[in-house]
Amino acid sequence: MNDLRAAKRGAALLGSILLLALLLNLGTPLPSVRAVEGNPPVVVAGYDGAVVPITAKYLERVIRHAENLGATACVIQLSTPGGLYTTTQEIVTTILNARVPVIVYVSPAGGWAGSAGTFITISAHVAAMAPGSRIGAAHPVGIGPSDGQQQDIPSQKITEDAAAWARSIAQLRGKNADAVEQAVRESKSYSDAEALKLNLIDLRAQDLEDLLRQLDGKTVTLSSGARVELRTKGAPIVNLSMNPVEKTLLALSNPDLAYILMTVGMAGLMVEIYNPGLIFPGVAGAISLLLGLYSLGTLDAYWGGVLLIILAFGLFIAEAFVPSHGILGAGGVISFVTGSLLLFSGGPPGIGINISLIVTTALVFAALVALLVTAVVRGQKRAVTTGSEGLIGRMGTARSDLLPEGLVFVEGELWRAVSEEGPIKAGEKVVITAMEGLNLRVRRA
Repeated sequence: MNDLRAAKRGAALLGSILLLALLLNLGTPLPSVRAVEGNPPVVVAGYDGAVVPITAKYLERVIRHAENLGATACVIQLSTPGGLYTTTQEIVTTILNARVPVIVYVSPAGGWAGSAGTFITISAHVAAMAPGSRIGAAHPVGIGPSDGQQQDIPSQKITEDAAAWARSIAQLRGKNADAVEQAVRESKSYSDAEALKLNLIDLRAQDLEDLLRQLDGKTVTLSSGARVELRTKGAPIVNLSMNPVEKTLLALSNPDLAYILMTVGMAGLMVEIYNPGLIFPGVAGAISLLLGLYSLGTLDAYWGGVLLIILAFGLFIAEAFVPSHGILGAGGVISFVTGSLLLFSGGPPGIGINISLIVTTALVFAALVALLVTAVVRGQKRAVTTGSEGLIGRMGTARSDLLPEGLVFVEGELWRAVSEEGPIKAGEKVVITAMEGLNLRVRRA
């Protein structure tokens, strides 16, 4: 009954949290069309972080909202070290087919349009950068030369595809295709001044206000062929940030958090297996594990690494039930560290697990396994205190005369007993010395 009540309370709490999240999401103010009917606005969105699937969903929502508002332009303030190639393709496709001018502004000062950010920036109708920012290093990571001299065929194909795609975007936007291709093939990077000089971007701007001032009066061509003149001077600004759901999904797309969720989830399941009936560790562990696996899936983690981590926890669990004297636990630690290092090996920039987190987690699990092995060894050396063997050495009371057989009362139960040292009168204290079947052998205490 207690477990049932606890489960009900947990379900009620979870429902309350989900309801609160929904209310927060519904309560996020969205600019209305009426508020900007008089003068077309400029929709502004900012993104700082690795390019992951939720990034594409967010930027698509921003551009669609700008289209629905009839905005004069949509400005994306971007700073990213790079990200997933497939997600980058989604974002670029959305920008190229937008029905509203899209301006990508690499900012603030010191910002970076690295790797995936390079493709996104040059795909914009107008590309701009803040002083001190940089762009480039767009070579697909993890598919480079395997021996420093030659590439395997699949890697070469992807590189060729990325280079051709970059040239195609650059030619469409009237940019320097050769410089863009060098960023892909040779991982070239350019400062904001170099990018402007090489015609990789259209302008440099100190801040958003300066950007809008320089944009005013420019003419861009949309995918439909329509030519649109930007009227950004004095236009109302509509800021569109991530809603609570998008922020949550972005947080789950953090490689470190995904790794922690998966390890905590498996640890919770281990605790539940070691101590059946606790319920909470099992439920919390299952939820954390599923969230972690979801996050790793969206981040294109290497599943060989995931399987090695799962194997590690299997070995940790087996250590509690198999007397391997630490061999299984040591193998689990090795498997865990190897799998952790392989999860995002050779992955895109901005997506990877902090090495210090891997080391800390591995040390914690190594310590837990050491404690587990110590407890198992002590348990094996400890005298048996349960079951029939646990009765040996216990004190009892004769309930009838033992001549030499009779009844004794031990641990709340009556047993048939045989005296080893002559008759014992009822009421005398006895000590159990052995057990033969369901009969005890006793002597006087």
